[in-house]
Amino acid sequence: MSLLIISLDVTIVNVALPAIRADLDAPVSGLQWTLDAYTLVLASLLVLAGSTADRIGRRRVFQTGLVLFTVGSLLCSLAPSLGWLIAARALQAVGGSMLNPVAMSIITNTFTEPKERARAIGVWGAVTGFSMALGPLAGGFLVHSFGWRSIFWINLPVGIAAFLLAWRFIPESRAEHARRPDPVGQVLVFMLLAGVTFGIIEGPATGWTSPLILGCFTLGALALAALLWWEPRRAEPLIELRFFRSIPFSGATLVAVCAFAALGGFLFLNTLYLQEVRGLSALHAGLYTLPMAVMTIIASPLSGRLVAARGTRLPLQIAGVAMALGLLPLTWAGPDTPPWQLFVGYLLFGFGFGMVNTPITNTAVSGMPREQAGVAAAIASTSRQVGSALGVAVIGAVVASAAAGAGSPVAWWILCGLGIAVLVLGRFSTSRWAHATADSAGL
Repeated sequence: MSLLIISLDVTIVNVALPAIRADLDAPVSGLQWTLDAYTLVLASLLVLAGSTADRIGRRRVFQTGLVLFTVGSLLCSLAPSLGWLIAARALQAVGGSMLNPVAMSIITNTFTEPKERARAIGVWGAVTGFSMALGPLAGGFLVHSFGWRSIFWINLPVGIAAFLLAWRFIPESRAEHARRPDPVGQVLVFMLLAGVTFGIIEGPATGWTSPLILGCFTLGALALAALLWWEPRRAEPLIELRFFRSIPFSGATLVAVCAFAALGGFLFLNTLYLQEVRGLSALHAGLYTLPMAVMTIIASPLSGRLVAARGTRLPLQIAGVAMALGLLPLTWAGPDTPPWQLFVGYLLFGFGFGMVNTPITNTAVSGMPREQAGVAAAIASTSRQVGSALGVAVIGAVVASAAAGAGSPVAWWILCGLGIAVLVLGRFSTSRWAHATADSAGL
């Protein structure tokens, strides 16, 4: 249930962006912040939330996350202005950071028998595809019938029910040796992500050479340099930088950033294209996007079988090719483009994205010591959110700068390039030479 409302928010909020823009008189950068305020905070706090849950209790942190996410959803629905909406989205993200990694940890520690655990994780994974399919339909219907504020109402009953069920059925658990907090590393990570993202989003309106934008990029660079100096000196750092000496791990992290940047940019750009360029209603825009979600549901379990049978290289190559080919027809999409051309692109892109998730996680933890696999998976999850935030920021900046707006072919070409990057990085990170680096690095 927690994964349902978190995953649902990804697609359901995108469908509502044009309505939010009209009601709150929001510029393109305001729409970007509506999405990136959530993903930035979530990316910054995922590792911290996981280690905190291990230390003070997983159920306690999980229930706290449900409360914050539900309250944040209520405040989003009541937001009187764009600023209040963005602040409420950030509160949602604080709660969301306590849900996904903590829930997976609860599943791992509750279902100790391998077959039961596999079934539980299978159900957990199936919810992602279901929520992606439900999001465009539910979002389109709610926005069309009750307005954009209603998309946040759906989280309230689910959040309350999940809190009560967690209190009744989930046993409390803690790690025997929890990692120590790293507040300096946490602040540096947030400064890095916030500085770079703010600069990209506000650059078109403020001016790329303005003192504010240059200051943001400088802040991000200084935070990165400080992070690289500080983390190796910690006994238990927030981010294990030595992991990045492993080519498979670094490759998986970059693949995750590129794949989710493509997804985040696609959902943002496609929503504006369908509703503002083609003039579709929110409901019809949701229906147009449904083929992508359906193919993601189909491809996700197929990807798991391919990883088990053939390793991670083949599904990553299929993912890169399908994502790039799916975005190619959209590079010349216009107001009168035949729907079948769009659907071909959506089907291919959805299939490619469905293939990428399982091999990302598998590649990230391969070659890692078993006791470090959880930390490696948390960093991989963080890279997904970073990619999504950067995708929205970059594509939004292109839309704001281009005269054609959401109809700009440059934005679609950038997304197509990200699909090619998934193909190249996936092939490189799964080579025999790449896996040898994990052994030579002592991992």
